[in-house]
Amino acid sequence: VNKNVLSDIAVLGNSKETIQLLLPKVNNNSHDSWHDEFKKRYEIEFNEVINNDLNPTKEGLTMGEVLQQINIETKGNAAIVSDVGQHQMIACRYANFNITKSNITSGGLGTMGFALPAAIGAKMAAPDREVVAIIGDGGYQMNIQELGTIFQQKAAVKIVVLNNEFLGMVRQWQQLFFDKRYASTEMTNPNFVAIAEGYYIKAKK
Repeated sequence: VNKNVLSDIAVLGNSKETIQLLLPKVNNNSHDSWHDEFKKRYEIEFNEVINNDLNPTKEGLTMGEVLQQINIETKGNAAIVSDVGQHQMIACRYANFNITKSNITSGGLGTMGFALPAAIGAKMAAPDREVVAIIGDGGYQMNIQELGTIFQQKAAVKIVVLNNEFLGMVRQWQQLFFDKRYASTEMTNPNFVAIAEGYYIKAKK
């Protein structure tokens, strides 16, 4: 890109004119080999992980099945707010995001307790959208008092607590990298339904 074009871009800023100016200067690349590599790796992931998550042979619901059901109920149009942990990985893997700005997460920052207040903010920013907070039992208890904010502000946030009675991600790391020396990851949880009802919020297990 020559200097004249750069000066034009500086003047135009973030606009359609800038895009129209830049597009002819960009080489068209298909990245076929890169896409093929992703297809191969997805096939491995599907056979080793995804198929077992969505078609389990043991009793109970997997996190993947829960996300799949949320997709069905919301038609993939909800804003999904995830906390931090295994459920965050599951949400990013299985949630359908049909609308932009729908995957709300703290990313790799490890901010347990993020989801509940972030979901309230998302609902206030887009009151007409369905907002679903996907939270583990550990992160949920870091900001569970925000149920009071939800009740007082009448913020219609849906909360799904994926309760496996562990700090799941930490336990997984202890299993994989610390020779299964488990410490401080098993949780004895309260009655989450009773707590929600204490804030006059309907809940079920």
